[in-house]
Amino acid sequence: MAIVGVGLAAGAAWWFLGRDDGGGETAQFLTARVERGNIEDSVTALGNLQPRDYVDVGTQVSGQLRIVHVEVGQDVKQGDLLAEIDPTVYEARVEADRAQLDNLAAQLIQREAELDLARLQFTRQKNLLAENATSQDSFQSAEKTLRAAEGAVKAVQAQIRQTNSTLRGDEANLGYTKIYAPMSGTVVSQNSKQGQTLNANQSAPIVVRIADLSVMTVTTQVSEADVSRLRIGMPAYFTTLGRPDRRWTGTLAKINPTPEIVNNVILYNALFDVENRGGDLMTQMTAQTFFIAAAAQDVLRVPVAALQQRGSGPAGGAADGERRRQRPAAPAGETAPTGAAPPEAAPADGQPRGRPRMAQVLKADGTVEERRIMIGVSDRVNAEVLSGLQEGETIVVGRRPSAGQLQAQRNQQQQNMQRMRPPGML
Repeated sequence: MAIVGVGLAAGAAWWFLGRDDGGGETAQFLTARVERGNIEDSVTALGNLQPRDYVDVGTQVSGQLRIVHVEVGQDVKQGDLLAEIDPTVYEARVEADRAQLDNLAAQLIQREAELDLARLQFTRQKNLLAENATSQDSFQSAEKTLRAAEGAVKAVQAQIRQTNSTLRGDEANLGYTKIYAPMSGTVVSQNSKQGQTLNANQSAPIVVRIADLSVMTVTTQVSEADVSRLRIGMPAYFTTLGRPDRRWTGTLAKINPTPEIVNNVILYNALFDVENRGGDLMTQMTAQTFFIAAAAQDVLRVPVAALQQRGSGPAGGAADGERRRQRPAAPAGETAPTGAAPPEAAPADGQPRGRPRMAQVLKADGTVEERRIMIGVSDRVNAEVLSGLQEGETIVVGRRPSAGQLQAQRNQQQQNMQRMRPPGML
């Protein structure tokens, strides 16, 4: 009888103390309504903007940068004169080459005259030898002189070709003292100043950079945890710091296979192009980029925290509800945890659909119904409802903490604040 009396007393205490004066059992739950909206499962990354087509215009010859005809921000066309190097040294080389050619031309005339004379003497000696009117030694001497004259002519001709080649190189260097635009675009930077001496012996000094700003390339750094979710051709968009309300859209075009390691973090560069017709995008702008793995427009959606892998019911206690809130459904494109039912369908885009989940529906009479639903696209907050729920229904997200739990949380916060205070401070 004593044991029965204690049990009745405990039951009565639970009944009176466990009731919520704010409205009965319904007030014990955190709820949300099934409503319509948009869901986007995306991979986010930071990137920057660069012109897709640009060229660094340098100089191929050394010398003083005598004049720069353009300035940063100026639009130029292909073939426009950009800058000039002092041509004095190169003009002198060209003049010397031409004088050398004149000298060799005169030498060639002399050598050809000597060749004609040697040829006549050789012919005369040959005829005389045939009549035994000259000696064999005289004939051989004439033949030697003819061959030497022929060699001298060929030597001068070779020197002329060599000097011509040197002249063409010096004329090319003289032409390089005038720097022309290799493409149409905008001057985005100037690396060399007027009057500066440029040395092109080791590397080509950059004078200006010309870029076509009509098409920009977004280079984003995606972590190794997210790069597997990217695929070539998937839609992407980004916003800038100055225009967070505007989206620029594009299509993922390339993922560089070689990563960059920044502070022991492995990052892969993903690139896509975007039109810049209005000129609002500029070089080195920061882009908050979103790669859309899956999206659904105007669909029924519920909070991910309300979904369960297996039905546990509201009797699972506050700890179970807390675990459910911390365990979101598997995002689109990832494998479901062990024990979950396999996806029922997979569309052409590769995103799993028709994944089964359990949800607790709060009815009008205050009772909770365990219901099996099918979800589609999900992000970290909401999930698309394919079947099992109707718009306007109320689902259970979790349990409200009891008065004892709230008091325990406040006590824990106070203890944490006490630990953080400096020694000696009240």
